[in-house]
Formats: sequence, structure tokens, C-alpha cells
Amino acid sequence: MFSLHEGSGLLLLLLLAGLQIAAEARGVPPCSPGFSEDLYTVVVPDITEKGWPLFNVKFVSCGRGGLVRFECSNPSDFRIEDNGVVYAARTLQRTPAPASPLLIKAVDTTTQQQWVTQVKMMPPTQVQELAVPPVMSKNFEEIVFPPQNADSTLKRIKRDWVIPPINVPENSRGPFPQDLVMIRSDHDKNRPLRYSVTGPGADQPPTGIFTIDPISGALSVNKPLDREHIPSFHLRAHAVDLNGNQVENPIDIVINVIDMNDNRPEFTHQIWNGTVPEGSKPGTFVMTVTSIDKDDPKTANGMLRYKILSQNPESPSSNMFTINNKTGGIITVAAGLDREKVPQYTLIIQATDMEGNPMYGLSNTATAVIRVTDVNDNPPEFTAETFFGEVPENAVNVIVANLTVTDKDQPNTPAWNAVYKITGGDPTGRFSVPTDPTTNEGLPIDYEISRTYVLTVEARNEVSLARGIHPPKQSTATVSIRVTDVNESPYFDPNPKLIRLEEGMLPESTLTMFTAQDPDRYMQQTISTGRISTIAILDRESPYVKNSLYNATFLATDNGKTPASGTGTLQIYLVDINDNAPKVYPHEAEVCEKPEPNAINITALDGDLNPNAGPFAFELPHRPQDVKRNWTLTRLNGDYAQMSLKIGFLESGIYEVPIIITDSGNLPMSNTSYLRIKVCQCDMNGDCTDQQHIMAAGLGTGAIISILLCIIILLILVLMFVVWMKRRDKERQAKQLLIDPEDDVRDNILKYDEEGGGEEDQPETGECLPHGVDSSPKHTARAIMSQFRSQHIQVYEGLKAADNDPTAPPYDSLLVFDYEGSGSTAGSLSSLNSSSSGGDQDYDYLNDWGPRFRKLADMYGGSDD
Repeated sequence: MFSLHEGSGLLLLLLLAGLQIAAEARGVPPCSPGFSEDLYTVVVPDITEKGWPLFNVKFVSCGRGGLVRFECSNPSDFRIEDNGVVYAARTLQRTPAPASPLLIKAVDTTTQQQWVTQVKMMPPTQVQELAVPPVMSKNFEEIVFPPQNADSTLKRIKRDWVIPPINVPENSRGPFPQDLVMIRSDHDKNRPLRYSVTGPGADQPPTGIFTIDPISGALSVNKPLDREHIPSFHLRAHAVDLNGNQVENPIDIVINVIDMNDNRPEFTHQIWNGTVPEGSKPGTFVMTVTSIDKDDPKTANGMLRYKILSQNPESPSSNMFTINNKTGGIITVAAGLDREKVPQYTLIIQATDMEGNPMYGLSNTATAVIRVTDVNDNPPEFTAETFFGEVPENAVNVIVANLTVTDKDQPNTPAWNAVYKITGGDPTGRFSVPTDPTTNEGLPIDYEISRTYVLTVEARNEVSLARGIHPPKQSTATVSIRVTDVNESPYFDPNPKLIRLEEGMLPESTLTMFTAQDPDRYMQQTISTGRISTIAILDRESPYVKNSLYNATFLATDNGKTPASGTGTLQIYLVDINDNAPKVYPHEAEVCEKPEPNAINITALDGDLNPNAGPFAFELPHRPQDVKRNWTLTRLNGDYAQMSLKIGFLESGIYEVPIIITDSGNLPMSNTSYLRIKVCQCDMNGDCTDQQHIMAAGLGTGAIISILLCIIILLILVLMFVVWMKRRDKERQAKQLLIDPEDDVRDNILKYDEEGGGEEDQPETGECLPHGVDSSPKHTARAIMSQFRSQHIQVYEGLKAADNDPTAPPYDSLLVFDYEGSGSTAGSLSSLNSSSSGGDQDYDYLNDWGPRFRKLADMYGGSDD
């Protein structure tokens, strides 16, 4: 037995047994099976956990394969697998080194041939004392390229060697670089070679983790490895000569990173919430907590175990719950969960790796909060055995007494909410005990029948009690209710009261007696009631009658201290009599001028009921005579008749056709009513085409009057506008006649009324003239014309002279002047000789007429020039 110092962290490097040394050349003796070494020296750490790999012994099987079985001399501490790797069978602690080496035996299961080798295990301290490196150079594992044929060509042998994986512990402290294995080729005896490795961790990312000495072939690791980052590396070893020519086929090297317990368990939640009903039996599932560990779950480093460290509160027992140490499932383990006493438990849960080893395992904790949910294990209990109340008689929907209960269950839950049931003392159902007073309902309580009530009330919850819980005596109480007497309203019996009468009864006719009664037996009171008679004729066809019934409501009042009144309804069913004559329906219709199509279906309306209504008799009167000459009436059945044209053509228009209708009453009633028929031109479908007549026929009197008023108003507005325009023209003419002669008349056109016939015409009456001027028409016209001639005759003389002047421009245009009429005293303006000679006339005033008359002024005004 051996033990190593705990936590030393030295390299757990296994000295692998030598591989079978390939035959170097032709003529080498055949393969001899056996261990590669007779004695293996290995260094083991201070503490070795169960399942850790320790070292590897190499057995050259020479093709025996799985026919070789391995055994070790100390199976209680070590076990060996078929690949030659030796593992710790249990946790090994630091103890003195064993006196004798560990023996490893290989047995051929077919021939029973045996081979034995020895393993000497040394702790790190002894290695240091001996100044021996952690890996003995003598036993430094050597990997030889597989042998090849004698010729230089690279040919695959029957079975390639399988290089066992190289196991390297993670988190090694070094020193670095740290040798792992020696790569060697048999060709290095004849010529110098160069070795190299390729793959992730060497020349591929992450680069630089593994290097090889190109001359010696020593493969080394340069830094600590992390299994949780990269669990294994796959490299390829190469051997080439100095010219770079490949001398060996590449061999694959697998480096497994051996897991170390360098990660604590981590709970997926720091606080776990669960529930469990109160009163649950032992074994009831509550919840499951989980934790993860980044270490290898196939080794003890990643195998977790759960444990409850504490429970708060520790009531009624300190071990109310237990946890499955492998799955993390929490279940109840003891009875006595009571929400009313302990509503919640808090558990501290611990997860430990190394299969829960308290000494070597790493731990972590989390909190589990378990809430105890309520069940109906507490019935409601009344706060008193008897409750008292008082209620006035006839009162409904009033609170008689307030019943109070207590319940230890969780408030405002179905297990806490109370419902009440009256189990005795109320056979007629006059009381109810709801939990909400707004929904209280009941029957009237009569003081004259019972003055007190004693009720038995039971309180329950909205949900049933839990199994095994029975309601106690306190869940039932007595309610004593005293009824007080009040003045009750009189009542009618029967109510309503129905009587049958024939319609048409005269006013002041006695109908019946409708008497009210007083329910109060202990109060001396009188009720005012009276005889019922009519004040008007009872008419079944009245709008106040529905379904032949009059509903009359009567009031009865007592003479109590506080008077009370009651109402009763008298229903009077009126039997119909024949008091309504029938009328034609519809009142208006249309037919075509020609007989086809021509028919109008009519019926009768009668306010009476059968048999005082239909069947009806329809006929046309004898007068006027054109009725029967133009129309014919055919009875279709007891309710309908058909009206049609009797002649071949009837001119379009509106016709009022009288029709005599007789009902079927015991004393029949007849009536002549008028059917308003519009006769019109029709199209091929029998529809009226005379739209104007249709519109006129469809307009009522009010509409026609409105249209006429609108037309009259429009005409008045037009007439007023014409008068206004006429007056405006007259005012404009008067202004033109009264213009000042001295005003500049250049570029102005003066328009006068064309009175026709010259000066004989008379001016409009009512026109105003200047003060002092003779207002006679002739004098006025003469004055105007005289003034016109005196100022404008010179213009014409100047124009004539200009026409006769040889120096005048040849492009004068023809001037056309207004014609003054045959009766004008002014004569013709075509000759300047029509006026006086004007030889002494002064034409200088023409300069004031503007540039158009300046030439005339130059010619005739001023000097002789």
C-alpha cells in the first residue's frame, strides 16, 4: 500500500509499457509475445481517487488480440482493463510504499500460457529524494513506427499497430515543457531523420500546446490542459529524411485529457419554489432540484449527490422532508403539515461531487422554499350559540340578524368562504341567510300568523371539508326572530276582479261592488270604499280598451295613525254590439282607360267583431246613373269584391265611385263610402303613363296651396323688379336732360328717349325741370334743341369747309349723323345753310373742345389767317 501527499498536484503520468518492437529487417526472429518491460517504475500522486487511471503496461500479443487476459496481484486496490491500463479500485491515500512490487500477469485464454511483469510505484517525495525525474528515463515510453518491407516502398502490413491513447491529467503544474512520449523510426540507424507532429494543438489552433524535438522525437506538452475546454487531441507523427522525403507512414496519436475534480456543482436556480398541500401523507412528491457539474460525469468528479442541510422551521419535526440523493427529488417524510401552524418551510440543499464524498468532494448549496397550500380542514364556527333579531311584518329584503363565524383556513378562498343553510324553524321558506346582504330574498312575514320565529342555521364552506374532518357543534347556531306589528295596507279580493258587460252602457250605470279588506286584526280601523259606476258610455272600440278589456285601478285607504293604502284592479270585459258601419278599403285605386286590365279588389273595414262585421254585402247605388253605366261590382267572397270598368273606354280623370256596404250584424248596418278611382292611360304592362295626372292626383290640398303661394310670391317679385328697373331708367333720363351746358361733353354720348314723331311727342309726366323753366313738354324740348344747335351747328359748317378745302387730306371718312325725324324744327343737318349764315360767329370757343376741334378753331377762329 502507498499514499501520497494530498493536493501536491504533481503530474499523474503513467509509464506505459513498451510497444512491441517491430522487426528491423528480414531475417529477424519471429514475434515473441510478452510484456515490453520486465519492470515498470511509475510515479503516483499523493491521493488517488477511485476510478483514476494510474499507469499502462504494454503487452506484445503478436496477433493474439483479445485472447489475452490480465490479472493483478492486489485486486482490492487496483484493477486492470483489457487494454493494459491500471485503475485505482478505491480511493488510495498516502501510506508507506509497498515492500514488494505489484505483479501483473497476462494469461492466454486458449493455451493458458502466462507472462508476468512487475510494477514499482513510487510517491513524488521519494522521487525527489532520489533526484529522479518524474518519468524515469529508462521507462520513457517509446512509440516506434510500424515495420515495413525490405524494399523502400511504403506498403501496409497485414495489421497496423493501434497506438494506445496517451493520458495526460488536466491542470498539471509542470514543470513545462513536460515530456510525454518518444517517437522513433528504425530508419534513424542508417541515416539522420527529422520528426514532426501535426493537428489541433500542434500546428493548428490552438497552436503551441504540443511540440516535438525534431531530432530525438520527444513529444512534449507546453502548458496545463483543461478537459472542460478540449477533452482530447488527435495528432499525427511524421518522419522524413534530411531532404524532406517521407520515410515512414504517419501514425495517429490520441492524447486524452484526464479529468480532475476542478469544478464545483452549480444549481440551475439559486432559489427553488415548491408547494405541498397541508395534511399530505409521507411520501408525497413536492419538487425536484437539479445541479450540474462541468467535470466528467462518467467519473466520480462529475457524479453528484444531494443532501438537505437544514429545515426552517423545525416544526412539528426537524425532518419533514427528504431528498433523493441522486435525482434531487424532494418528498415528504413525516406527517403533520398544517398551514395554519407553519405556512412555509425553507430548506438548504447541498450538492456534492465525488459521489458525495464529504472529504474530497466539492459542494454548493441552494435554497428550496416550500409553501404549504390550504385545504378545507377547518370548518366554520359560529361566534355565538344563539343570535337574536327583529323584523317588521311584511318586510322583505331586510337584514334580520347578522351571523358571524370564524374559519382558520386561508381567507377569501373557497375553503374559507361561508355559506349558510336554514335547517329548521322555517317550513315556508320565508328567510334566507346569504353571505352577501344585497342578494337577500324572502317571503313576507305576517304578524297576525306568527309573532316569533326560531331558526336553526348551519354554516358550511363553499367546498367540502377534507377527508376525515367532521363539522363540530359550533357550526350550528340558533336564530330567534321577533316580528313587530305594523299597519298593513288594505287589499282587494279577488285582485284583479273580472266582470262582463255589454258595450254601450250609459253614464251613471252601476257596474259592481269592489270591496277592500284590512289584514290588521289587532288594530281598529275602517276602510273607505265605494260603489263603482260609469261616467261615460262604455265603448269597446275606445283606444283605452285592449283586447276588449277595460283595466280600472282603485285605491283603498285605512284610517290608521299612519294611513296605509292598497290598490285593486277591476277588469271589465266589454261584449261587442253592432255599432260601427263598414267602410270601403282601400280608399283610392287606379284603372286603365280601356277595359283590359281593369279589376280592383276591395274589402271593408268594420270596428266591430264577428258576427257583427263580415261577411259583407257590396253594391253600387242607382244614382247617379253613370255609376252603374260605367262600373260593375262583382262579389268574390264574404270579405272581398271586385270593381271593374263596364264600358270599353273611360276618359282619364279622377272619379268618386259610391259603394254601399252592409255588415252581418243581428241588426245590420249599411254605409255608403266612396272609392276614389284614377283612370289613366296605361302601357302594355297595365301601368299608368300619365305622370302629370298621377302627380296631380297624388298631391293633397295643402301641397297645392303651398305651390300656388310660391308661384304668386315669385310673380310679385318679378313685377317689383320690372317696376324698379323702369323707374331707374326714368331717373337716368332726367339726369341727362338736366346736364349743365357748360359741362365738357367730349367723349360723352347722350341718349334720349326716342319719343318718335319729333317734337310733337310728349315727355314722361313727373319729370323734374330746373326752377323757373316752363314745364310744358313743347317748351322743354325746344329749349334743349335750341341749346344743342347753338353750340354744335358750327361743327357741321367747319366740316363742310374742310371737305371743300383742296389742302385737306384726301382720307376723310364719311360721317353719318343721327336722323332727327320729319317733324323736327331743326331741319336737316346735311347742309350748313339750314341755320343762320353765322358770318359774324366767333369760333374761338372751339379751342376749349379739345385737340379734335383745334384745326377748326385755327381755320375759323381768331385772325383772317
